[in-house]
Amino acid sequence: MAATRTILVTGATRGLGRAMADRFVEAGHTVIGCGRSADGVAELRGLYGAPNRFDVVDVADDRQVSAWAESILAEGDPPHLLINNAAVINPNAPLWEVAAVEFAAVVDVNIKGVANVVRHFAPAMIERRRGVIVNFSSGWGRSVSADVAPYCASKWAVEGLTKALAAELPRGMAAIPLNPGIIDTDMLRSCFGASARSFPDADRWSRVAAPFLLSLDARHNGESVTVPL
Repeated sequence: MAATRTILVTGATRGLGRAMADRFVEAGHTVIGCGRSADGVAELRGLYGAPNRFDVVDVADDRQVSAWAESILAEGDPPHLLINNAAVINPNAPLWEVAAVEFAAVVDVNIKGVANVVRHFAPAMIERRRGVIVNFSSGWGRSVSADVAPYCASKWAVEGLTKALAAELPRGMAAIPLNPGIIDTDMLRSCFGASARSFPDADRWSRVAAPFLLSLDARHNGESVTVPL
């Protein structure tokens, strides 16, 4: 049996994050997760006890992330695998019709949230000279579509941010931008409507994605990868 790992997943209360949490726990790994939904966190806590841990954290708030990281790291070792999954998308609209507050929300979660989590967990990982950081990008981080310009901008930023981080990490570690593929989630339905149902759901996706994520290592540092659905 493969060694048990500690895996940190942001946005763990719904969609892809929740499905990944389920798969990793089922495989015997320890999951440290967060989300903004108190109800979602309570449900995960009810399902998965210690050593798993789930907390209400808004990754866009650096102070919340700092306090969370301090508490997590005080209890044990840093994660072996850190997955920045939390993300939001703007309601479909041409860029000039996207309100400033909506644009800011996308940037705050999708870009600043990634940086906040890296800022507070990477130093402990670097001290151990061990660990893989996977930042979720998107097909829209490598291509574009109309009416989702803020989201595209945020995911293109994740690609660049992650590749720069990869150049900064010590040998033996990895930072990897990952395109999860097209999955039937609430986020996709907000863009595609009913046609989102023609794509795999999060549960089906996670059964391929979880082992794929666990296979990533220092060989993939700085490489843009895609879940092989």
